[in-house]
Amino acid sequence: MPIQPRHCWLLLTTLAVCTACGSAHNAYRPDPLSLAPLESPPQDDKRMYLDLIGQMQRQGAYFASLAHVDAYRQRYGDTPALRLLQADGLRETQQVDAARAIYTSLANGPQGAAAWHGLGLIAARAGDAAQAETSLARAVQLQPLNTDYLGDLGFARLRAGQLAQAREPLAKAAELAPGNVKANANLAVWALLRNDTAMAEQIMRSAALPDAARAEVQRLAQQLRQAPTAITPPAAATPITLAEVPRTRTPVAAGAPRTPRADARLAPSMLERFGGIDPATESTP
Repeated sequence: MPIQPRHCWLLLTTLAVCTACGSAHNAYRPDPLSLAPLESPPQDDKRMYLDLIGQMQRQGAYFASLAHVDAYRQRYGDTPALRLLQADGLRETQQVDAARAIYTSLANGPQGAAAWHGLGLIAARAGDAAQAETSLARAVQLQPLNTDYLGDLGFARLRAGQLAQAREPLAKAAELAPGNVKANANLAVWALLRNDTAMAEQIMRSAALPDAARAEVQRLAQQLRQAPTAITPPAAATPITLAEVPRTRTPVAAGAPRTPRADARLAPSMLERFGGIDPATESTP
């Protein structure tokens, strides 16, 4: 009998316990699935299954996620949200043409912002700076508060040598997500490319970036300076006061939710998306 999606989480949490019990006692033990809660509504099953697929992708299990996309479709049918997960999985498993076709079919629907973001990442990896700019800018236009979209647009502009144009989306991302390592690191890279080491240090210190993230900021700035589209700061850069740098230690009112601090590792978002580097061979902190 196939395992129902609603039982996936139960299996994950009870697997180790059941294995240990089986080795210690040969007595009969009830099937863990028989201990599952009462039947949940079908709509909850579908939502939980989609969440499971999304979690697989966040953990890098893209091939497994594609298998579950097929299983979901057989059981529940097709939806735009499922097709978006499929496109993301195809993109990350180097099946670019298939991913692009799905993204294009979703670009004018409710998943439009994410679809344009996916198209922008494909273009950036292919070295098509113009198409990357167009697609990522469209994603930001549709979801102006999405810090991932803002950061990717800003970094794509940095990589294309558009230093002045990169400032706004990078600053927006850093202010919208003051505790996010990636957002503040992107802004610090921008400051270094302006040859403003004092500002870069202020950003990294205010964000309390760990040493690994600081080292990655320096390496990315050096990598971008040596890129085919080299970034040449103006001879007399327009001064920017520290007051304009997003403050990342804003006091939080009692009881207010805090923004979780992102992982100190800056990849895969920047290097693996835009650097053209094989994730299997790239060594990052």
